[in-house]
Amino acid sequence: MADQEEEDLRMALRMSMQQWPPEPKRSMPRESGGAPTGSPDDSPEAKSRRLQRELRAAAAEKRLMMSGKAVSPARRILAFPKEEKGGAAGGGGGDLRKVVSCGMELSDADANQLFSMVFGNGVSEGILARWCNQGIRFSPDPETFMGLVQHEGGPCGVLAAIQAFFLKYLIFFPDDLGKVEPKLPQNVGSRRSYESESVTSNKLSSLTEDRKARGCPWSSFNSSRTLFSPTISRSITHVALVRSMVEILFSCGSNKRAVIATLSILGNDAEGSDSLKDDIITKALEGVSIESASDLQKILRVNTYTSMANAYPRLEAMIPVFRSRLGALLFLISALLSRGLDSIQADRDDPNLPLVTAPFGHASQEIVNLLLCGQAVPNVFDGRMDLGGGMSLKGISTCVEVGFLTLLESLNFCKVGQFLKCPKWPIWVVGSESHYTVLFALHTSVQDENELEERESQIRKAFDAQDQSGGGGFISVEGFHQVLRETSIELPPEKLDHLCGAGFIVWSEFWQVLLDLDKRFGGLKDPTGSMGKKVFDLYHFNGIAKSVLNGNQAASGSEMPIQRPRLTKLTVSVPPRWTPEEFMADVVLPPGSGGGTDQNTKETVTEVSKPDPPQHAPLVDCIRTRWLRAVCNWVGDPPSIV
Repeated sequence: MADQEEEDLRMALRMSMQQWPPEPKRSMPRESGGAPTGSPDDSPEAKSRRLQRELRAAAAEKRLMMSGKAVSPARRILAFPKEEKGGAAGGGGGDLRKVVSCGMELSDADANQLFSMVFGNGVSEGILARWCNQGIRFSPDPETFMGLVQHEGGPCGVLAAIQAFFLKYLIFFPDDLGKVEPKLPQNVGSRRSYESESVTSNKLSSLTEDRKARGCPWSSFNSSRTLFSPTISRSITHVALVRSMVEILFSCGSNKRAVIATLSILGNDAEGSDSLKDDIITKALEGVSIESASDLQKILRVNTYTSMANAYPRLEAMIPVFRSRLGALLFLISALLSRGLDSIQADRDDPNLPLVTAPFGHASQEIVNLLLCGQAVPNVFDGRMDLGGGMSLKGISTCVEVGFLTLLESLNFCKVGQFLKCPKWPIWVVGSESHYTVLFALHTSVQDENELEERESQIRKAFDAQDQSGGGGFISVEGFHQVLRETSIELPPEKLDHLCGAGFIVWSEFWQVLLDLDKRFGGLKDPTGSMGKKVFDLYHFNGIAKSVLNGNQAASGSEMPIQRPRLTKLTVSVPPRWTPEEFMADVVLPPGSGGGTDQNTKETVTEVSKPDPPQHAPLVDCIRTRWLRAVCNWVGDPPSIV
């Protein structure tokens, strides 16, 4: 009986070495990049049988190794075919098996360097457990299912960066998500053009029915706890996720290459998107642990791609693997290898420290910067900081797609530069002392300069150009008239005579006149009474599952809380920088919007409405590092950045 069982195991092992059943003979050669329609090995049943056979073979190999019998090395190390030019992604409908392989095994030196770089020496079991039990998965909760969910601390930096790029595609490039050909970010259009095409209102609920019908992901936003409409097609979120991951990896590879890491124990048939493959991958990972560089070398395989067209179908096919409990770690490894281990060390100020920090296993700033800007620099300021003596600190070298804000700046521990603070798209990873979350807006206009502040800058520039006093702040009458002409300011005669009476004009006096002059005549007085206050909405997503009463913050005590991520809508009000403190919370209603009428004078009386008192949370301090003196309000519990 034992001999028969051993023979069955060996048979399963031999069967698993076959990549797929032999093809029938045919008189005409198959067209390149495509499989015959209705091929039996493409059916779900055939795929299921292959995956189950692979699982049985893995179990057979394990039992044979435990019994001390040799296992053919051909099973453990599979050859990596060179990347095919114009791979299956180009025309669509190609056989994904042509671009899917187990991949290359890391050398001993690379495996040791990689493990030491990420975890260092003497890493604790707790840190390894956190990084080996976090997949890249969307929340199962219907109200936040567009957000990546995290169950423990540690890999939040990886998840937050992916979430930020995912939101970029979902909010600003929805029309591209249905296209077959993936495009590099610079080819999808300018920020301003997509602003006009994709986001036409600052309220999600006011989008047109036509855009709703086409499946745009923000078709409904019913509360601060609803991320996007749960009726949105899952295929759109899938495409947005894949494109986000591909863009990040190519950014790490200087837009020249991307390395995708996968697992050797899954073989060639572990790719797909159905729940059956999720279950099989989960079972295959039972008992698998990564505690050393040798463990990493045994299970890790890598493929390198030099074109997005070839990398896209590979990563798309590997999504079930990235959903597994090793998904976040695999993506981090993919990003590190895309950049190159030597380049990673060259990016860092201190290459001796591990990228995953002790004692809690949080992602370092190098990891977050690598995913956001493609370089593992440790600082968030712009450019380099020269320390003298040939020493310098490395910061962000170029503008980025999505940005970064941190609570540490509000505590004066660091200074975030303009590259991260003002990204191309209004999406920011937000860092606290121990966690990373995501802040985003639906409009690029939230980053535009306040209209009146921009006007002030224009006038001050013209004034300074006429200042011959070396910065003393006063100009001649002739120069003053030139300023008025250049800036189209129309002063009343009495104001003009008053300013010119001394024979020279002082900026401070001119400034006071501008504040009292209606902006219709070139001044800075806002006829609406809001004093140029800018009001917009931001949304904050915290992917870590927290206890929340079932959709009702005011629910009765008998209601059971549930674990799910949290999304909060914030209304942000930013006054011009010169606004006096006593006016910051005042909103003057324009005529016709609630003002009363005095029966005696028959004149409109302008009412001042006091809004809800400003609310405060640590997130507000982060927001104020981007928008000075911002006032925030929200409904329900305060947003959490921990």
